[in-house]
Amino acid sequence: MQKLSVGTESISTLQNWQNSYVRRREQRGLSPYHEHVTRMFPKQVEALLDGGSIYWVIKGLIQCRNELVALEETQTPDGRKACSILMKPRLIPVVPTPKRPFQGWRYLKADDAPADLDEIGGANDLPPELRAKLANLGAW
Repeated sequence: MQKLSVGTESISTLQNWQNSYVRRREQRGLSPYHEHVTRMFPKQVEALLDGGSIYWVIKGLIQCRNELVALEETQTPDGRKACSILMKPRLIPVVPTPKRPFQGWRYLKADDAPADLDEIGGANDLPPELRAKLANLGAW
């Protein structure tokens, strides 16, 4: 699954936001997972929960992912049905992959998912700005 991280400047700003969100959840006695609530409930639940992740698009590039834990039915504050996406709070940097803007979330085929940076020797040590430039040049 892929999702735009609107207003996020970098992986580190997304990680900081998720960490503070998880702390607030834990203070309320909830599970130590990051939660994202979306209006539509995915139909491919089994595929998503069988090792699936949510891939975050930051500044036009898929840059990182969270491993999915659960998809649960919930309600918005105004009482409409929604989907609570629970994920492990650790962001995993991936090979930056250009992605055009879209609304909501989209499925991402396993074959199209970018590789984790840890799988590419030394790539995780590059500054994020250089990784983005290399991705935009098609160097990955």
